[in-house]
Amino acid sequence: MTMNQGQQANSGGGFHAEDFATLAKLEGDSFWFRARNQLILWAAKPLLRADASFCEIGCGTGFVISALAKEMPLVKFSGTELFGDALPFARSRVPSAQFYEMDARRIPFRSAFDVVGTFDVLEHIQEDQTVLAEIHKALKPQGKLVITVPQHPFMWSHQDERACHVRRYTRGELVGKLKKAGFSVNFTTSFVSLLLPLMYMARRPARVDASDYDPVADLRLNPIVNSAMALVMTVERLFIKLGVRFPFGGSLLVVATKV
Repeated sequence: MTMNQGQQANSGGGFHAEDFATLAKLEGDSFWFRARNQLILWAAKPLLRADASFCEIGCGTGFVISALAKEMPLVKFSGTELFGDALPFARSRVPSAQFYEMDARRIPFRSAFDVVGTFDVLEHIQEDQTVLAEIHKALKPQGKLVITVPQHPFMWSHQDERACHVRRYTRGELVGKLKKAGFSVNFTTSFVSLLLPLMYMARRPARVDASDYDPVADLRLNPIVNSAMALVMTVERLFIKLGVRFPFGGSLLVVATKV
């Protein structure tokens, strides 16, 4: 099912549509995508009873929603995506879910979902406050929002520009925008924290040449390096599960409630 909110779905900024095929091929082996999925699953699973409804805003190729659906097959899943080019990948991964081609700044649903997730999407959209307000309307009373974003403006680099990011968030900025949109914040933690020094070194402007920059180089790591990074992320996730809340990290995870 398609819900097209205009021609910008395949012509606007926010992402390079040609990257979806590469993402669909490589993200399953990437330590970062796998680790983020495991953290999202840990945060979202307690919020979803068997008959709950979950919508992912900006579902891309369906990598996240497929992981959630595998663990919670009785939840009613749906996903939205601005770029229609991504939806065939998502549908092939989760045939039972409903997918919509939709602009997150104009969500047509009202009080429809128990939980909404949006993962590394908000930073692509100039009108992020509008998106949060629309998500608030789409949630049922006391509905939950699970969100991840890239963190720390000092980490800005050519990688962000190539990824069509508008911003990297501070924790205070995101929490403030969530409260303004009508949410109370239940939980926050940074992640990709133990790897932050390496991430910073890799993103220094002097190390990035726009003329030969490979936007998917991070998805083509040496298998040994990829495995080592995955191990570090596993250790970090164990700390988070034990109650550690990292103040710094390449990304930020927040769970909030509609009030």
